Amino acid sequence: MIVIIDTGCANLASLRFAIERLGYKVCISSDAKILTQASKLFLPGVGTASEAMKNLTAKNLIAPIKALTQPVLGICLGMQLMMQCSEENGSTSKPVKTLGIIKGAIKKMHVTPLRLPHMGWNKVHARENEALFKNIPTDSYFYFVHSYALGPHKNSRANCEYGATFSATIQQNNFYGVQFHPERSASVGSQLIKNFLEL
Repeated sequence: MIVIIDTGCANLASLRFAIERLGYKVCISSDAKILTQASKLFLPGVGTASEAMKNLTAKNLIAPIKALTQPVLGICLGMQLMMQCSEENGSTSKPVKTLGIIKGAIKKMHVTPLRLPHMGWNKVHARENEALFKNIPTDSYFYFVHSYALGPHKNSRANCEYGATFSATIQQNNFYGVQFHPERSASVGSQLIKNFLEL
């Protein structure tokens, strides 16, 4: 069973269609019991980290997500939520506490003279023999929309450049994260989703 975690802060239709086009059945759920029964899970997110954490708290999903032992793919904000904290906290300057699965902090990108958000196609440089990038050409372009990011990190599996280097993908044990949107990244994004589903 493939499950998209309903975080209450993402447009889930495009991700669902991307998975279904690969021939997989998928459900969208915020039921902790269904999450634990899944074979693979997606953790999508758009908007601010503070709102996303409020939604996850209201849905009683914090502990169930952290306890998952199956492969989980965080997408964009979903990847950022896997870290310990984020500066993306609305009107307050205090970082918001996130899931804390992976050590590290999400910070606002400093890209002058470039503009934020970092929006559009950009080249992703993956380490050799990374499972998520199987059958994907080296330095392929993926689609990004974000203003906050994780800098270079020991758990990075691929990096990207926009004003400075940031982590395009991360992994720790069964938790994977991509800063870009694979569901919007044409054939290479479809291949990455397929690779995750075949882990």
